Amino acid sequence: MKVKIDADLCSACGVCADSVPDIFRMADTTAEVIKPDVPANLEKEVQGAADDCPTSAIIIEK
Repeated sequence: MKVKIDADLCSACGVCADSVPDIFRMADTTAEVIKPDVPANLEKEVQGAADDCPTSAIIIEK
């Protein structure tokens, strides 16, 4: 699984960084992906963060 953030959609709410800090972090105005290749043990958490993102800015590629 790969993950990325659509910076145009990101509202910088921090849900993803709070949920999966090994994958996401907050920058000045948007969230950033630290590790675009998601380890298998974090796939469920990343999917949950994507589901919880209020602006659907988290894009998952399988």
